[in-house]
Amino acid sequence: MEAWAGEFYYGEICDQVCMNLFEKHPLAWQKAVEWSDHENEGKKRTAFVLMARLAVSDKKAKDDRFEPFFPLILRESTDERNLVKKVVNWALRQIGKRNQTLNHKAIRVGEEIAALDSKSSRWIATGALRELKSEAVQKRLKF
Repeated sequence: MEAWAGEFYYGEICDQVCMNLFEKHPLAWQKAVEWSDHENEGKKRTAFVLMARLAVSDKKAKDDRFEPFFPLILRESTDERNLVKKVVNWALRQIGKRNQTLNHKAIRVGEEIAALDSKSSRWIATGALRELKSEAVQKRLKF
């Protein structure tokens, strides 16, 4: 995982490896946290892809497994690199679509991100809040 993640310079390869391999590894949760502030763009992207994918695929995970990701998402929302900001947005949206509780928390984090003085943060918050507050998402979470 260490060697491969450090070599991810193309988003689609990173995403596919995370979806088909890394998210199933016992270290997936740990690496998502560990790599979230890594200088290497590939490792940082991998961290947030893992967060997004774990939110989608780990159906048994309790909410408290995802809550530590929120401060990391907030912290890294100012990273202007395209490969990073897109997956920070993706992670926030996927976590926030798991259930009503995480949705409310993700919206609060999105609003904090929107208040930051960063072009990347504004982009992340605008897209995430639009989806997380959308009628379709809110309706699905109520059932």
